[in-house]
Amino acid sequence: MKPLLVVNPKAGGGRTGAIIGDVRGALERKIGEVDVVQTTGRGSAIDLAEAGAKEGRELVVAVGGDGTFSEVCNGVLRSKKPARVALIGQGTGGDFRKTLGIEHRLDKYVDAIASGKERSLDVGKARYREGGNDHERYFVNILSAGMGGLVDEYVASGSRALGGTAAYFIASTKALLRVKPGNLKCTIDGEVVRMRSYMIAICNGRYFGSGMHVAPMALVDDGKFEVVSMDAPSKMAFAAFSRKIYDGSHLRSRDVRHFSCEKIEMDLENEDARETFRLDVDGEPLGGLPLAIEVIPRAIVLRG
Repeated sequence: MKPLLVVNPKAGGGRTGAIIGDVRGALERKIGEVDVVQTTGRGSAIDLAEAGAKEGRELVVAVGGDGTFSEVCNGVLRSKKPARVALIGQGTGGDFRKTLGIEHRLDKYVDAIASGKERSLDVGKARYREGGNDHERYFVNILSAGMGGLVDEYVASGSRALGGTAAYFIASTKALLRVKPGNLKCTIDGEVVRMRSYMIAICNGRYFGSGMHVAPMALVDDGKFEVVSMDAPSKMAFAAFSRKIYDGSHLRSRDVRHFSCEKIEMDLENEDARETFRLDVDGEPLGGLPLAIEVIPRAIVLRG
């Protein structure tokens, strides 16, 4: 069957909807005819990708941001079919394609897909709480808890007309005024550890938050997570410290803890932080703690 393009027309501040024809044309010139479907809201790409894989599509291409790609991967994984996934990045942050080493140009995305090269990616399987109910979700890049999820909520509800970096900066400022550090009880590969954190990132990829180099050591196919927990003596100190995340120098701070693991569970011991200690799952706001995560090695195949 023809490859399926799952397009988020609202990605990139709405610009993606205006260039669907260009994207389709560029890809068809390289690999032949494709079919196109458009998302209609949160979770839509999961359903579209799952349906495409179940009807026999060998390739499902996400056209949108990190959230769209994550949803497409979720749909393919839920289908339990051997469909491949691919990415044409058109979103606000573009963090996962940085880890993949793909230059942010349409012709480069298309050339990567047309090359036929494939690689297997690890994914994280997360169980979390939202609306009083337990949910399950896969992630391919980074899941963070704490300030990152609150930032996502502000990014999702705000304007992205000024671009990704400006949108995240404005959202981060709002979130910093409201967030409270969490006193976390974690079970890491079976060992109980307690820590205080403004934000803890469970990383398969290296970047989040529109270019923050949170886990320079992370590999997408090594069967483990790199976990980075970030604290500070005060909100102002955390604000000053957070600038270091863009170049990776935050890892030298005494308030940062880094470790590798395959499984991690966590919950809050201070209830006053629960409302603002939110989840960022591949750039999308999704629920809160308690949280349980495990790595699934080489669970999905990326073309390109």
